[in-house]
Amino acid sequence: MRFWDPDGEKHGIPTYPLRMAPEGLATRRQLRASGLRPGGQEVAAQLLWRYRRGIAHACLYRIDLTKPVRPMTPGRWRAHEAMMRRRRICPACRRDVGYVIRTSIGTCEPCDTTR
Repeated sequence: MRFWDPDGEKHGIPTYPLRMAPEGLATRRQLRASGLRPGGQEVAAQLLWRYRRGIAHACLYRIDLTKPVRPMTPGRWRAHEAMMRRRRICPACRRDVGYVIRTSIGTCEPCDTTR
């Protein structure tokens, strides 16, 4: 077990292989799926695993110290809509195309000359 270090002697913080974390710890994505957020707490442990390009990691947080996700307020919705509006405007024709323009193309589909 290359990444098994529950005491944190080798990696500095407790480290576990993928899918071997103890109960009571969750990744940020798992917390969000449960409607929770870390709430300012420090990272309690980490997961490490090998994949094709190297080593990946995920931070683990204690579930008992989490807080509920803050609800979206009308002001936050307005800010989100304004941010997304800029991503829908084509830089070539200056139209709101109704969808987020892919960054790999950079323009809306009618303006794309690579097709």
